Amino acid sequence: MLAADLPILPLDDDPTIGDLALGLIQQQVRRLGQLHHQVLTDADPEALHKLRISLRRLRTGLEVFAPALVVPEGVQATRLARVARRTGLTRDLDVFQERLEHPWWPPLPENEQLSLEKAMARLKRDRRQAFDSMVEALNGGRYLKLLALLSQWQAAPSFTALGQQRLKPWLMDWMGHLGHGLFLHNGWFVEDPAAEALHELRKRIKGLRYGLEPFIPFLPITIHGWIGEIKQAQAVLGELHDLTVLEDSLLTHPLRRKASPMPTLHLAISQKQEQYWQQWQAQAGQLSSDTNRQNLHRLILAL
Repeated sequence: MLAADLPILPLDDDPTIGDLALGLIQQQVRRLGQLHHQVLTDADPEALHKLRISLRRLRTGLEVFAPALVVPEGVQATRLARVARRTGLTRDLDVFQERLEHPWWPPLPENEQLSLEKAMARLKRDRRQAFDSMVEALNGGRYLKLLALLSQWQAAPSFTALGQQRLKPWLMDWMGHLGHGLFLHNGWFVEDPAAEALHELRKRIKGLRYGLEPFIPFLPITIHGWIGEIKQAQAVLGELHDLTVLEDSLLTHPLRRKASPMPTLHLAISQKQEQYWQQWQAQAGQLSSDTNRQNLHRLILAL
C-alpha cells in the first residue's frame, strides 16, 4: 500500500546505514535538479508539489542520518528548511485557489461570488509575491551551493563508524528514536480543531512519517499498516489546518473586515471542518489507545 509513495532506492537486502543514506541523498538531489526549471517556469503547480516533497525528503534524510554521515560544513538541513518555507507559501496559495474555485465557488449566491472574486484577486496578488520570493530562494547562492556540495560528496561519500554498520541490527534503535514521545504530545488531547497544539502534532507526525520512509522496505508488513494509519492521520490534520487558515484569511482576518460577508461560504467551510474534526477524533482515539500503543511497542521490540 505504501510502496507507490516511496522513493526507489537500489539497495541490497541489508545495506549499511551509510549506503541507505547515500541512496536517498543521491535520488533527491537528482530530483531537485530535474524539477528546478519546471518550478521556475510556473507552468504546472504539480511540479512545485513534487519539489517540496523532495526538499522534505532530503532535509529529513540529512537530519535522521546525521549520526552516520560526515558531510561538508556547508551542508545543513536548516538551509533546506528556509527554502522549503518559501516554497510552502506559494504552494498553500495554489491549494487555496484550487479549493475555492472547485467546489465552493459555483454554488454560491451571486453577491457572494462577487465578494469571493475580490478576495481571489487579492489571493492571486499574494501568490505572485510569494512566487517571486520563492524564485529568489531557489536561485540563492546558499541553496545552490548546498546542492553542489552534496553532489561532490556523493562522488566520495564519507561515513562515521555507525554509518558503516549493517542496517538491520539497528532498526529497533531507529524506530525507537524516531517515535520517541509521540503519544505524549498535547495535540492528542485537544478539544479545539483550531488549537495550535494540533498543528504542532501534525508537523510531528509528518516528521515521523518522512523519517521512517527510508526504512520501510526493511520493516515487516505489520509495521507498514501502522505507518499507513499515521499517514492518514497526517492527511486529516492537514485538511483541518488548511481549512482553518483559509477561513481566517477570507472571513475573519482583520484585513478582510471591509469585505462583504459570505455566510454561505462560511457555512460550507464550517461543515467541512466538522467532518474532518469528527474523522480526526476517531483516528486519534484509535491510534493513541492503550491497545494500539502496546501493539506498537511489541512490534518495535520484535525487530
